[in-house]
Amino acid sequence: MHVTSFVYHETEEAEAKEGPVVMSVSQITPTLFLSSADAAQNQALVSRKGITLIVNATLTQLSPSYRGVQCLRVPVSDLPHAPLGDHFERVAKRIHNNRTGSTLVHCAAGMSRSPSLVMAYLMRYKGTTLREAHRWVQESRPCIRPNSGFWQQLLRYEKTLYGKNTVTVAPSLELNSGDPPINFSLYRSPRRAKYSMYR
Repeated sequence: MHVTSFVYHETEEAEAKEGPVVMSVSQITPTLFLSSADAAQNQALVSRKGITLIVNATLTQLSPSYRGVQCLRVPVSDLPHAPLGDHFERVAKRIHNNRTGSTLVHCAAGMSRSPSLVMAYLMRYKGTTLREAHRWVQESRPCIRPNSGFWQQLLRYEKTLYGKNTVTVAPSLELNSGDPPINFSLYRSPRRAKYSMYR
């Protein structure tokens, strides 16, 4: 089994180049989309994509009120200690059970909370490992970077589902109570990250 150790390095240049991606709607599956909060406020876009369920993973962004569109709130902050994992099962099941159209999952920027929820869904209902789920989402939306606490919660969820983990946190980045928030992830692009593979 391959295990990936990952360390995330962000640069201002990368952030600037990814601006248009952050604002876009990324298609994960034929009926699942991931975006920033702006996309959910675009009624024409929501209609064009056939979206009938919006998952709003923000604390303050109001959910839109569109005819034929249901909204699910996940009021969690984008901080490592925030209990996003408490919502993994509920959100994944709701996405899975949405048979009337497509689902849009969003947070503020579509970079941390919403990708984490989508990865949990892929593990739960598409049979992927966390490593596979991350690559799947990252290929569709290169700007994703769940915070360190969400990674820890995803790791626990993967362990619950499969009894093992397919990625591991570099020891220096493990989340301790005194640590500052650290963003890290696995990226193949040299300008975004360095990572090592080992058995």
